[in-house]
Amino acid sequence: MVKITTVFLVFFMRTCALLAQTVPMPSFDFDNIDGGTHSTDAWRGKPILFVNTASMCAFTPQYEQLQALYDRYNEQGLIVLAIPSDDFNQEMETSAEVKDFCTVNYYITLPMTTISKVRRGKVHPFYAWMKREYDWVPGWNFSKVLIGVNGAVLGTWGPTVKPDNAKIVKLIETELTQ
Repeated sequence: MVKITTVFLVFFMRTCALLAQTVPMPSFDFDNIDGGTHSTDAWRGKPILFVNTASMCAFTPQYEQLQALYDRYNEQGLIVLAIPSDDFNQEMETSAEVKDFCTVNYYITLPMTTISKVRRGKVHPFYAWMKREYDWVPGWNFSKVLIGVNGAVLGTWGPTVKPDNAKIVKLIETELTQ
């Protein structure tokens, strides 16, 4: 009986710890690079891939995979949000320059924000929430966060993990079937 109780107690404690780490994402607003606002409230119930980007980074070609993911899964509900940031000193001077660069070089049509802080200084509230609740901050440009349909963080990846990585795609496809 003691062994069964101990096993149950360990299981219960691990389950509680896991639930404590699943803090649903609150609503966030991002300034749209085209004017206006992107509100995560409008995307409730959809998976969202957040990616801090930069135009002059070795990982910038990932824009191509981000756009391909968006093209492939957007009609089913996936949101891919590119968040340009100069926190690593590799972004252009203005959001207009970023928009032009991404349109001309990568034919970007996915949602984009204006240049935002993601790591240091007055960071965007989404990234402040990720740090506070999950102790996660982008290590470099093209770090990724996938939020599920229920608002839970499904995964975070660094820049060396491409957006079309099988694990990311599998998580997206699973979320789109819910």
